[in-house]
Amino acid sequence: MAISTTFKSRLKEKEQLAEGTMGFYFARPEGFEFKAGQYVDVTLIDPPETDAEGNIRSFSIASAPEDQHLMVATRMRDTAFKRVLRAAPFDTEISMEGPMGSFTLHNNAAKPAVFLAGGIGITPFSSIIRHATKAGLAHRLYLFYANRRPEDAAFMNVLSELAKTNSNFRFIPSMTEMEKSSQKWNGETGFINQGMLARHLPSLQGPIYYVAGPPAMVAAMRQMLTAAGVDEDDIRAEEFAGY
Repeated sequence: MAISTTFKSRLKEKEQLAEGTMGFYFARPEGFEFKAGQYVDVTLIDPPETDAEGNIRSFSIASAPEDQHLMVATRMRDTAFKRVLRAAPFDTEISMEGPMGSFTLHNNAAKPAVFLAGGIGITPFSSIIRHATKAGLAHRLYLFYANRRPEDAAFMNVLSELAKTNSNFRFIPSMTEMEKSSQKWNGETGFINQGMLARHLPSLQGPIYYVAGPPAMVAAMRQMLTAAGVDEDDIRAEEFAGY
């Protein structure tokens, strides 16, 4: 298992991933190894401004372990940390502690993995699916990804492409507020529920379920799965609060 250590790194690239969501690419420190699904704590060094929320944030790594840079994605709320990060020039030095967390893909490839993501909760699954595709893992993967509108959904194009190249991966995005969108949509609509899972999964019992998103969404998904007869031992969850 990778050991958590403190590293120095530098900001290398920024990218608009969706409305209100940005990706930040950091140089990969020498010796930094992680498992897809893990996270890091990023600390701003002597930032020009700070507020009560402080200079440290936890981010799931959204890039694959095989990628050159470490990419994190975040909703751009109006906090000092996010303002400083958005405005930071390239090569700005930050401190990074990690990797941390055990929200990683199970080893037994005979058991499918079902990922239930809400909003920015997509980030650990982005890493896991990219890695599974690059490493040629045999796991069958299903990603259910709920957003309000296509405009709000990070990584839609990347995930759609991965679903084309990886025959073991099924991508099921769903939109909950299409009436507020200017785009066309002919995919699933509404929140992830038992009926939606049943339409796309061979069986609700058997897979390992991974849930990531806001606390209320995680609680609702856990309740829905247990009501559907899923063993609690087969449910793993990570909450994304404060985004």
